[in-house]
Amino acid sequence: MNQDELNIKPDYEAEIAAVIRSNDSPKAIQNKLEDYHCNDIAQVLQTLSLPERRKLYRVCTAEMLSEVFEHLDEAEAGVFLDEMDIRKAAAVVSGLETDTAANVLHAIEKQKRVLIIDAIAPDIRKEIRLIASFDEDEIGSRMTTNCIVIRENLTVKQAMSELVHQAEENDNITTLFVVDESGEFFGALDLKELITARSTTSLESLIVTSFPYVYATETIDDCIEKLKDYSESIIPVLDNANKMLGVITSQSIIEVVDDEMGEDYAKLAGLTAEEDLQEPLVQSMKKRLPWLLILLGLGLLVSSVVGVFEKVISQLTLIMAFQSLILDMAGNVGTQSLAVTIRVLMDENLTFRQKCHLIAKETRVGFCNGLLMGLLSFLFVGIYIFTVKRKTAAFAFAVSGCIGFSLMLAMVISSAVGTLIPLFFKKLKVDPAVASGPLITTVNDLVAVVTYYGISWILLLNVLHLG
Repeated sequence: MNQDELNIKPDYEAEIAAVIRSNDSPKAIQNKLEDYHCNDIAQVLQTLSLPERRKLYRVCTAEMLSEVFEHLDEAEAGVFLDEMDIRKAAAVVSGLETDTAANVLHAIEKQKRVLIIDAIAPDIRKEIRLIASFDEDEIGSRMTTNCIVIRENLTVKQAMSELVHQAEENDNITTLFVVDESGEFFGALDLKELITARSTTSLESLIVTSFPYVYATETIDDCIEKLKDYSESIIPVLDNANKMLGVITSQSIIEVVDDEMGEDYAKLAGLTAEEDLQEPLVQSMKKRLPWLLILLGLGLLVSSVVGVFEKVISQLTLIMAFQSLILDMAGNVGTQSLAVTIRVLMDENLTFRQKCHLIAKETRVGFCNGLLMGLLSFLFVGIYIFTVKRKTAAFAFAVSGCIGFSLMLAMVISSAVGTLIPLFFKKLKVDPAVASGPLITTVNDLVAVVTYYGISWILLLNVLHLG
């Protein structure tokens, strides 16, 4: 077998689709599908026809379908769940993590949702309703009740028995959580510590009382840094009375961070929310229009400012050719400073002195980069005007000197603007990501236009009289 044959990746999706479309018995199809990863089956679901998907729903066990649904987008999972009969749908939902179940149910129409919830076992129904009671931006909406909880007054042997009993229903067993008689969170216990402990060891001596936790009503934005800093695979979630409600797992933490990054990226792109491929045209327009209207107004202001310098442009038409150079560089520098500032502002404990240091540092970076770019522009633009445009050396390097100086000044101001705007938004308790790339770029266009044409008017027309 040659190297090319070894490097060929198996087409699991095609194989799974072929198994589902085969004429094998239901049991034979189920046995074959068990050899594949649930994520691969989830990818195939989207490519199957409705009759083929319904065949899959009948062939697979509810447990297997639950594992497949865990790898689906919640909106897609809601669509597929809606295609099942009520009993099968209820069984699948019962096998999902409670936070996933709540979100998937929210994605289907109310009438069928009520029927599915009524068909779910009372204890699971209670857990799903608990998760659904929290707002989308609260960490409680991402928690699950899949965890082991024991009392603090047990012996090591009793704790082991309780672990075995609860492990039948919960598979997050690497960490056990301890509560007191009233259900208040007391601490956590590592599974390995419990297994290796002697029966005579006091359980309390094994409990870590400094284990990290979050409150269910805390916003995801407030929790996100703490969640990333904790190197725990599972973190308890408490109510306002310090009673344990559930846990947030490492998988949920990754999803939370990914969602927040997606939202920030959308805002940096000038969107009010994320979009997807299946989103209707009108919905996409609604998400984009608010910022576009604001930017249109700012764009008109930039154009008006250019009109103020009409005299400069009419007497020195050559400088129009280099306007985009100043505008683009100012916009790029401002966006870079914006990205750095938003990343730094993720630290909620940032002091006033540190913020001042950030502004000073970004301004210094802008000045040094601007000085280098300005010198290069002075040299190469001067040579270009002298050789290509056939102007005198004095005229060529006077214009290129004006361009270089304007570029340096615009880059310094843009660095400061790209840092100050998100800091200003943060001070107003507004998400600094709202200070989006398009907004910074448009503001910096205004700065660059005033800087470029203002300096050209002063130096080239009034001082050097080149008009």
